[in-house]
Amino acid sequence: MELSSPELQPAQLKIWLAAVANKDASAFRSLYDATSSKLFGFALRILVKREAAEEVLQESFINIWNNAGSYQASLAAPMTWMTTIVRNKAFDVLRRTDHDVEIDADTFDKDVITAMESTDPTPLEALQLGADSKALATCLAKLEGLHRQAIALSFYHDLSHSEVADQMKLPIGTIKTWIRRGLERLRTCLGKLEHI
Repeated sequence: MELSSPELQPAQLKIWLAAVANKDASAFRSLYDATSSKLFGFALRILVKREAAEEVLQESFINIWNNAGSYQASLAAPMTWMTTIVRNKAFDVLRRTDHDVEIDADTFDKDVITAMESTDPTPLEALQLGADSKALATCLAKLEGLHRQAIALSFYHDLSHSEVADQMKLPIGTIKTWIRRGLERLRTCLGKLEHI
């Protein structure tokens, strides 16, 4: 029987957040050590590029340090609160890089937040970016930002084409074309990497 990690228990996270609100650097380090890999994995799923995800993680923890006093346990679990910060920072990066994108952060995949609160290992942690996932990440990074986002919403977040169109505020025909072309490019890219 596998025991869940005590570091990710909401009660412990609340204690650390309360201490961080009082500028306790040691509690901040504990909070970072316990949650950063999950939060980084979440940022990476949205942004795909490691450098961008690392930047978002750093900005998010600065935000957590500065705003821990505003955390209200009655409104959200600790991981939900921190994941929301990461999500908003990641969407800010997407908006900066893809000027036409409109993201409704309030309705963006609540299941992802629920998954973040789980003490199970993230897919990223479980795979430790094995060869296949590295190849996929490499090929995804080569897609245009909006095309990559359409594919990510469809496959990583299990949204239908019409739901992706609603999320991105674009016509469904455009979304279907982007996903189809993006998948063709991914197949071609992955095929080339297999032969290296």
